[in-house]
Amino acid sequence: MATVGSDGRPHNTPLWFVWDGQGLWLNSIVKSQRWTDVTRRPHVSVVIDAGDGYDELRGVEIIGQLERVGEAPRSSSSDARLEGPERLFGTKYLGGAFQTDGRHAWLRLSPEKIVSWDFRKLTG
Repeated sequence: MATVGSDGRPHNTPLWFVWDGQGLWLNSIVKSQRWTDVTRRPHVSVVIDAGDGYDELRGVEIIGQLERVGEAPRSSSSDARLEGPERLFGTKYLGGAFQTDGRHAWLRLSPEKIVSWDFRKLTG
């Protein structure tokens, strides 16, 4: 994810994510430069890519504005808005149930622009 710092310089960081069919959910440490940046300026760009060889490369860039959803940091209290992303996240990364750690919180990116590429199409 690329954010913009107070000095106007870009700041890029990798993050785990899940897609719920409408938006990208990101789980971020709240005591981080990334969190400070998005609190000040929520417009970001996220790149997700895959492939090893040149003819396998593919990806997507999602540009939009982040929305903080739920408590920051996330506690173990129930929040119906987070049931879907936490289930997806737990399945994708944790092999089961999502667990809060008191350091992370949820950000949701609603796409304003999506750009994609797929080099597999070049080798037909």
